[in-house]
Amino acid sequence: MAKEYLWFEGLPFLTATVRDLRSLRDEFVVKDEDVIILSYPKSGTNWMLEIVSLIHTKGDPSWVKTVLNWERSPWIEIQEGFDLIKNQKDPRSYNSHLPIQLFPKSFFQSKAKAIYVMRNPRDVIVSGYHFFKVMVLAKSTDSFEEYFEWFLQGNVLYGSWFDHVRGWLQMKGKENFLLISYEELQQDLRASVERISQFLGMKLSPEELNSVVKNVSFQAMKENKMSNYSQAPDNFIDHSRGEFLRKGITGDWKNHFTVAQSEAFDKVYQEKMAGLPQGLFPWD
Repeated sequence: MAKEYLWFEGLPFLTATVRDLRSLRDEFVVKDEDVIILSYPKSGTNWMLEIVSLIHTKGDPSWVKTVLNWERSPWIEIQEGFDLIKNQKDPRSYNSHLPIQLFPKSFFQSKAKAIYVMRNPRDVIVSGYHFFKVMVLAKSTDSFEEYFEWFLQGNVLYGSWFDHVRGWLQMKGKENFLLISYEELQQDLRASVERISQFLGMKLSPEELNSVVKNVSFQAMKENKMSNYSQAPDNFIDHSRGEFLRKGITGDWKNHFTVAQSEAFDKVYQEKMAGLPQGLFPWD
């Protein structure tokens, strides 16, 4: 693994991470009014951020077209985002890729609403492989085979996908915790937006719902400079190597995995996810 990562409790993080993850976990106060988007990297976080932003404005796109997405909903574990959150007005909205054991303890005694977005890990591998090649602060490789092995071993940012998902699944069924998949968003975006708005206690009219759905399409986000990361600084993203929003589809792993990789992945997946209820994931 790259030396430039910040290591905490055996997991690698970006050097831009808050200086004291222990204090974040033990001392940060989550408020009952907070809305939190949780996910493992490359699982649809920015899509959910856009949906939540537009539900908040009842479909009015002016906010998402004038304020950068990482300012609308900052990253709690990134120092710059953490500083923005401290100055946010209620109700606050923020994101995190932290595994459950490192997330602020106060959340688990709060009424804050959290949405956990998960995605077929095969597509997470492909998306991560392409993304980290354009992300300046992360270790990357031009070899898909090498990145595939890193992922299976958990030697990627935020550690093992399997551990991350299993950890947060402990919250399934809690009143203030919504579990939703990237695949559900793809299959029926309108119904998914309705489900999310109901969870957040926001009643949308048919016209407002139409506007949310229209403005969170992949094409709309790709064309919105406040949401497509084209404004991200060069020390974060190397724009010459690719775009942040690449395809926005499911099943792209089939264009990358060899038969041997597919079999190797299935073996690890079955071992790591053993004991979970059948039908829990839409990709199974």
